[in-house]
Amino acid sequence: MINLAIIGGGPAGLSAGLYATRGGIKDVVLFEKGMPGGQITGSSEIENYPGVSEIKSGLDFMEPWQEQCFRFGLKHEMLAVKQITKSGSHFVIHHEDGKTTEARSVILATGGRPKRIGVAGEDTFWGRGVSTCATCDGFFYKDKEVVVIGGGDTALEEAIYLTKMCAKVYLVHRRDGFRAAPVTIEHAKANPKIEFLTPYIPLEIKGDNTGVTSIVIEHAQSKQTREVVAPGVFVFVGYDVNTQVLAQDDGSMLCACDEYGSVVVDLSMRTNIPGLFAAGDIRINAPKQVVCAASDGATAALQAIAYLDSVH
Repeated sequence: MINLAIIGGGPAGLSAGLYATRGGIKDVVLFEKGMPGGQITGSSEIENYPGVSEIKSGLDFMEPWQEQCFRFGLKHEMLAVKQITKSGSHFVIHHEDGKTTEARSVILATGGRPKRIGVAGEDTFWGRGVSTCATCDGFFYKDKEVVVIGGGDTALEEAIYLTKMCAKVYLVHRRDGFRAAPVTIEHAKANPKIEFLTPYIPLEIKGDNTGVTSIVIEHAQSKQTREVVAPGVFVFVGYDVNTQVLAQDDGSMLCACDEYGSVVVDLSMRTNIPGLFAAGDIRINAPKQVVCAASDGATAALQAIAYLDSVH
């Protein structure tokens, strides 16, 4: 039996591995079926991580994280995890190949990914004008016009945020009504830099070798099309958290989750199940920033150390 299993090898998982091993826990295993790094490795540019002054690609940025974590004894098993169950006071990690691993504690850091709208050009220009993070990429469109797609709180809040640096924000939503909180809608509608385009449905994102140049949208009722010229398209139509491993055979979840599937934790990354922690984008109210995920991982590891000390 191992002392700590870390599920997921993104910034949260790697930070957890670093702090757990350096903190003295023996037999810490990171389960990540691919190379560690997480979805940030797909980012073309990172320039807002504190202390890293040079602009790096996500792949280059995450490379030293792996070397640093493994230096202190973190083990990496390239095994996919299918399910986590509880057996008495310990956990059972079920792998896709049918094997199992028993662990005294678990840090879940499987993250998630933003939903896509599924139109032509979206995949082609992903990271080259199509973004799901205004905080990460809004600065690149200073004094330019951008398009935001979505109708929930995140879409409207990010649209408002983008007006701080962009010349104009077109907010495209397929319905006239919005799912966002009334006060958020009120603030967005009062912002002179936001133009509401409703009810419009995205049809195609166009671009060239420089990136996105425009987006074609269709009016949901009249079916008339319109091409909005803009170098940036921000997609906020939902977020899928990777909590499938928490699903139990009886249909329940191993620990408490909210209505969106995010794992409910306290400020110490503890779930309602002793010995089970969650860190990074998988948890409730996650800012979905690398620096925050790293902090979560460190916090979860420190709590795992305390937990293991208390049960030994």
